[in-house]
Amino acid sequence: MAPATVAVPVLSTGPLEEGVLLKRYKRFLADVQLDDGRTVTAHCPNTGPMTGVLLPGGRVRLRHDPSPSRKLAWTWEQAQVGGHGGGPVWVGVNTALPNRLVRATIEAGCLEPWLGPIGSIRAEVPYGEGRRSRIDLLLTPAEGAADPRPIYLEVKNTTWSDGDLALFPDTVTERGQKHLVELTALVPGARAVLVPCLSRGDVTRFAPGDSADPRYGELFRAAAAAGVEMLPCRYSFEAASVTWLGLADQAW
Repeated sequence: MAPATVAVPVLSTGPLEEGVLLKRYKRFLADVQLDDGRTVTAHCPNTGPMTGVLLPGGRVRLRHDPSPSRKLAWTWEQAQVGGHGGGPVWVGVNTALPNRLVRATIEAGCLEPWLGPIGSIRAEVPYGEGRRSRIDLLLTPAEGAADPRPIYLEVKNTTWSDGDLALFPDTVTERGQKHLVELTALVPGARAVLVPCLSRGDVTRFAPGDSADPRYGELFRAAAAAGVEMLPCRYSFEAASVTWLGLADQAW
């Protein structure tokens, strides 16, 4: 039986400004009309198709972070879409956020029932064939942990949904396929964990996106059968914070 889950705010995002998405173009750019009437060009930190969440005319939230080292002062962080059940839901679209989010969730102790106590966390550690890949997070169990093996943890931002079912990927991902093969190769000498980061609060189940990438679905199920642990984490996005809602149910 899964441990009882209590919603826990795990990350402060700071103040975000709202507006209406006018268009996204050249993959990395989005024009937004802010609520104060200004039109700004924001960095779009999501190069995928953004299936179901790329909605011109829909409401979005931006971060304003001017810096001499940045070409654009604005970053698109969230999009509002029609959620499961009919009400609106905010979705996290910044693909750079999930690694921070999952790390904060681990540091808050939310995943200890599944991962065990963690002593240290390292990011972007080389691994795989020829050490040519980098794992998102490498966890070292705390001293005295029941399972002392290192934990290699890969994070996947997930925004596509069908009702209450979250799906990843929403397009063919050869990189994602490679990650599944590399995670499988780690078992049983180490623990290998895939964390689909479900960046919308209206989903309660998770499955691989077979219709978008059948090969990924095959590799996903083979990895699970070989001992790769799948921990789809649910999150809700607010104007200034992100809350962990627990694990989604398996639907694969």
